[in-house]
Amino acid sequence: MSSVDQSWYLTINRFARATPWLHEAFRLFAVYGVALFALLLLGSWWLARGHRNADRMAASLWAPLGTLLAVGVNQPLGRWVGERRPYDALHHVLVLVPHTTDFSFPSDHAVMAGAVAAGVLLAHRQLAHRWLVLLTAVLALLMAFARVYVGAHYPFDVIAGLVVGALVTVIGWVVVRHPLRLVVQALCRTRLRPLLVG
Repeated sequence: MSSVDQSWYLTINRFARATPWLHEAFRLFAVYGVALFALLLLGSWWLARGHRNADRMAASLWAPLGTLLAVGVNQPLGRWVGERRPYDALHHVLVLVPHTTDFSFPSDHAVMAGAVAAGVLLAHRQLAHRWLVLLTAVLALLMAFARVYVGAHYPFDVIAGLVVGALVTVIGWVVVRHPLRLVVQALCRTRLRPLLVG
């Protein structure tokens, strides 16, 4: 943990102390916002289904798989770094969520958010659905901020988490894009076609 990271954390923590009216909203989002990202992935699949485009459908199917892969990759990385949570290292800080004993860097929640944002971008780069890409990106940044606001992570934890999540999803897509597109095309000739083509 750098002095800059600690300074930013304490600045946000002071902001949290000064805004008690925001506590419950940020606490709920920081803890349960994962469900909202699951809905965004579902919406991404539904929109892709209406376009009869194998590449877009493949990307929308990869998005949740890439997210799971990113969170899986983050587990050994976090254990290897072994950074303590801010509330274990700093005294008298405001913490709005239950204490946990797992690693702080990188943030699992931020990894998930970054992975979902990258996955939605891969599936909906076209102008027609840029609103979904923008919404997901904004919510990913909000999740990162929320995890610091509630006292669970340092700023660098969530920045690294967003980057790790996005990188794993994008690199994974480069690897699986062609075979996954072939799988989608093959499945479109089966009884599963209604799940892939609207």
